[in-house]
Parts: sequence; structure tokens; C-alpha cells
Amino acid sequence: MTKNIYVEGISEVPVPMGKVELVERKGIGHPDSVADALAEEVSKALCKMYKKELGTVLHHNTDETQIAAGQSSPKFGGGVIVDPAYILLVGRATTHLKDRDLPCKPTALKAARDYLRKTFPNLNVDSDIILDAKLGQGSDDLRGVYQTSKFLANDTSFGVGYAPYSLTDRAVLETEEYINGALKKVLPETGQDVKVMASRVNKTLTMTVACAMVGKYIKDADHYVSAVEEMKSKVYDNLLKIVGNDLKVKLDVNTGDNIKKKVFYLTCTGLSQEMGDDGSVGRGNRANGLITPYRPMSMEATSGKNPITHIGKIYNVMSKIIAEDVSKKIPADVEVRVRLLSQIGKPVSHPLNANVQLVTKDQSKIAKWKKEAEVIVENWLDNVDKVSEMIIEGKVRTF
Repeated sequence: MTKNIYVEGISEVPVPMGKVELVERKGIGHPDSVADALAEEVSKALCKMYKKELGTVLHHNTDETQIAAGQSSPKFGGGVIVDPAYILLVGRATTHLKDRDLPCKPTALKAARDYLRKTFPNLNVDSDIILDAKLGQGSDDLRGVYQTSKFLANDTSFGVGYAPYSLTDRAVLETEEYINGALKKVLPETGQDVKVMASRVNKTLTMTVACAMVGKYIKDADHYVSAVEEMKSKVYDNLLKIVGNDLKVKLDVNTGDNIKKKVFYLTCTGLSQEMGDDGSVGRGNRANGLITPYRPMSMEATSGKNPITHIGKIYNVMSKIIAEDVSKKIPADVEVRVRLLSQIGKPVSHPLNANVQLVTKDQSKIAKWKKEAEVIVENWLDNVDKVSEMIIEGKVRTF
């Protein structure tokens, strides 16, 4: 059976070399990212439970998790949660077989609580949120398509990926990771709800960072201002380490603040879901961790979908991996774009269309790179089970 692999050259300026580039990342504490993370943690936990109980992963999709914001009264030196945020773990799961029931909801709830406790130290999981789960048995037709031994696609859908990351991509991704990583050791005043947006025009990068601040670590307005300034200074220094002399950098932090009017981005938990911001799976970062309007993107949510047959997950993850592998074989200034399209009921390893685009103004070596790209695509399609295992083990990013 043909794998329908098409490699083509595209004669245009790659995005990193163009005049304008926009890149965004919603940090791990953004409500949409929290929803993505919980959906993915639940899926991974269900996979491991199914394998433990039955030796194989059963049909499930938990990609509809919703967060309804609560109400809080933050203040310097503390604050209180007035009404907890409501988190609903929603999806389909194989809850029972003919001869036995399976502990899907307890598995989901435990996975969600464990993640929240581990990731958000200022969140009291017992009192600051209400956590619920609605996991019902899937439909007969989709469960019928789901056969792990055959890896049949459960949807007619597509996944996309590109490589390599541009300098702007790296600046955005690594800035958020720095704020929610090393910076926390010296500035606990900073919360986990971070949003990073970058605009590059020619060689000038303007980055805007919004970071929820944690009231219990901040004694007054002056302390707040100094903490934000210290964060800005440290983020700026780290940003220079990323971009070096290749880009001129301008950084703005918490531009919504109005100190004279006493308007501060202040929270109790470091998460805006405590008051004002709802969250949903798939509304934030794509599978490469970024939102990139100048690159090909899929609107499909990646997190929470089953890693065996759901194209919305497998092809988005695989497209990124393929693009990265192809980019290692060709010059770094060539942009690689990958799109994989499935047909429901057909083997995941045999897409209807597997398209690789090599974007460069110099098309003279496309023929040489074409064969290498085809081999890489075919190899990953032949090893789709490896992609599934990487997802289950948490070795790949989904948001």
C-alpha cells in the first residue's frame, strides 16, 4: 500500500528571513495550558491504567477539559479565594468491558490532582478549585475503528509541523520556560500564569510578557514595582543570552498595570483562573509549544486525544518530529513544513497525503534533499508505534 509521500520545493523567503514574524506562548499556568496539561495527564494515566489492567491501551479521548474561572480577593501580603475555580475533566473512555468495570474516573482525578499539586505550589488543590470528571463510554462506531493491533485512523484529519525553530521561536519558548523555571528560585513573587508575545520586524524583537504576581509574597505597591522591575531585568539578561547580537531587543512586562490608579496584576495563587480567565483544551499552544500565525498550524487540539489512533494527536506530533529530522539533513536556513492527512478507518501508517515542503529561494539542491526527506517520512510512518509510546511516556510536547 502506497504511503502517498510528496516532497516539493517552495521558492519563497523562509519565515525566519522575512520582514515580520509573530510568535506567542501561553505559559503553563495560563488557563488554556492548564486545561491542555490536565487533559494530557489524564490520557497518559488512563493509558498506563489500561496497560496495567489489560495489557493494552483502550479507546479514550479526554480532550474536552474545561476550566470555569472562580473569584478571588487578592491583596498585598495575602488575599483569599472567594469562589473556587471549577475544573471539569471531560471526555470518552472505555469505562467497562463485558466482564469488568474499569477505574477511569478515580484514575483521571488522581492524575489531575497530582499534576496541580506538583506544578502550582501556591494553589491549594483541596480548597482553591472544584475538580470533577465526566468520562463516559465512547460510541460504538469509534470504538469499533479503534484497534490497537491495526492502528486505524479514527478521523479524517491532518497534522502539521515545521522546523527548525527560528530565533524568535526560541526566544519566546525559552523565556516562558525561564520565568517558570530558574527565575522562581530567586523571585517567588512571580506566578505561573505567564504569557509571552514577540513581534520581530527585520532585526528588532519586541517582546511583551504578562506575569501574574503572587500577593502573599509582596508586602506593598513599592515591593510590587521592584519585583516586576527585577523580573524584567533578569528576563532581559536571559533573553540576550538567547538572541546574542543577532537581534535588537525591546522588552515590556505587565503593561496592563497602572500604578497611579492602583491597578496591579495581583493574584492569590499565581493563576488567573482564580478570577476572570476560563480555559479550554486546544485554545492555546500548538504541539510545538507555540502559537505561530506565520507558520502552518492545525486548529486541532493535541492534548488529551488517545495516542494510538487519534490523528489529531499522532500526526501533529509526528509532523513535528519529521520536520526536525529532515531539517538536520539540510542547511539550517531552509524551512521545512510537513503536513499529514488521514482517512478514517485507514492505517495510520498510510496517510492519504504526506507532504513535505522545503522552503528556500535557492531551489538548486531540492532534488538531492528530496530522497532523504522521503526516507525519513517513510521510516516514521513505519514506526508509528514508537510515536505512540513516546506520547504515553511523556517524552514529547503536546502544548
